[in-house]
Amino acid sequence: MKDQFTQYIRDLQDEICTALEKIDGKAKFVEDLWERPGGGGGRSRVLEKGNVFEKGGVSTSTVHGEMPEALKKNMKVEGDTFFACGISLVLHPENPFVPTVHANYRYFEMYNEAGERIDGWFGGGTDLTPYYLFEEDAIHFHKTQKETADRHGKDLYPKFKKQCDEYFRNSHRDESRGIGGTFFDYLKPDGQRTAEDWMAFDMDMGKSFLPGYLPIVEKRMNMPWTDEHRYWQELRRGRYVEFNLVHDRGTLFGLKTNGRTESILMSLPPRVRWDYNVEPKASTEEAKLVEILKNPKDWV
Repeated sequence: MKDQFTQYIRDLQDEICTALEKIDGKAKFVEDLWERPGGGGGRSRVLEKGNVFEKGGVSTSTVHGEMPEALKKNMKVEGDTFFACGISLVLHPENPFVPTVHANYRYFEMYNEAGERIDGWFGGGTDLTPYYLFEEDAIHFHKTQKETADRHGKDLYPKFKKQCDEYFRNSHRDESRGIGGTFFDYLKPDGQRTAEDWMAFDMDMGKSFLPGYLPIVEKRMNMPWTDEHRYWQELRRGRYVEFNLVHDRGTLFGLKTNGRTESILMSLPPRVRWDYNVEPKASTEEAKLVEILKNPKDWV
């Protein structure tokens, strides 16, 4: 199963990178192969200063080794060694009307002292972070994920949409990072679904990324924007950075397991700002976005 999922994330990385280069028309991904001292490694790809994407990263990794005690307590799992593979991406477009997007799909196994597999699960999700809210874009993004999830059970999208709203939230500011999507973790065999069922679900959700995001990019990438729009984008990017460094479990996992720092932090935007106590004026498009971030809604 871990070999099958490893091949899947590598193929998906190729597919996504090819599509992104095509829509950008200028930037090309630079590939960086790396090895993890404790075991395993990865294939990071980064593009910068494109026609559409100011910065973007699409990375795959397959790592293994001893499980740090502090991380076992944090994740509430038992085991001596682990295996983890996944694909993670973040795209920061230059145009403030094109949203930032994040996606991650992964598989994890735990082993006892004898090397026997004692646990395993799937996880992942994708979420959209607009700087200006176009409701039809939010609807399209969520509808694509719902239609994909519904093929595996009508109960999945509502549950994982709610988990996304709860997880991708800057609790210290009482606002969401964006308009959500789906988020799921610790997907294990249960009375309804086998491990193979969860793997098929995880794979399908990963394949839904491009159909969910690219139409939004195509619709917004040529919209004219001003310095004021850019200023607001950079302020909101600051909130994105706050979440990744303060709350994100994937970032913390990578740093605490001797992951490659450059690859872990490639999700951070190139230009960002923190100006003191900036609040949008009432009844503006900026204020409309903040209201939604304070009070997540159902889009489909």
